[in-house]
Amino acid sequence: VVDNGSSDGSADAAARTPGVQVICNRDNLGFARATNIGIRASQGTNLLLLNSDTVVPSGAIERLLDILDLHPDVAVVGPRLIDAAGKAELSFGGMIGPLNELRQQWRSRTDIDRLTRQAQYPDWVSGACLLVRRADATAVGLLDERYFMYTEDVDFCAAIRARHRRILFAPEVEIVHVRGRSAASAREATRVAYRRSHIAFYEKHHPRWVPLLKLYLRLKGERTSN
Repeated sequence: VVDNGSSDGSADAAARTPGVQVICNRDNLGFARATNIGIRASQGTNLLLLNSDTVVPSGAIERLLDILDLHPDVAVVGPRLIDAAGKAELSFGGMIGPLNELRQQWRSRTDIDRLTRQAQYPDWVSGACLLVRRADATAVGLLDERYFMYTEDVDFCAAIRARHRRILFAPEVEIVHVRGRSAASAREATRVAYRRSHIAFYEKHHPRWVPLLKLYLRLKGERTSN
């Protein structure tokens, strides 16, 4: 468990759990950097990226591991994410870009329910719960730490696909994602962090679109710095 400078006692609670190693960062280093710290301190053949706002049913991780074992051409497996009420989250998709972002935002609840019932080989799956082979993660240099939070999972999956490895969405495994608990206490800071990562992603993958994206954000009154 990598603790990103929390102050709610959760790190101490985790440390009291048998078999759990806790790495405490003094400050919040962001998702990508903290995840890389945890990966480097671990030894397993496979790596599980898991957000703190998830609830994992018994046997779910074992099922993800079984699916990964059955597909040697697959580097990453992601489960179906649902909220506390059982509604599915669209936790996978096409590579982030202007057209795909619009398509993702305009999905109806019916579309989301239908799509998340089918196995898919998407461009990315959510880092809220993402199982990856260590060999594949190491081959791409782990997560890109330019992203403090948001879009690092899409970037990570893009790097893996660039090596001709596959991403699998496995709807038969469900994980509860109590989305936004950590972000709710600092909504404006979260929005700023998202937009900064959004711009960083475009600078890396779609540089010609960056001026238009920045103009769009300014016209919307979106802040991109604290």
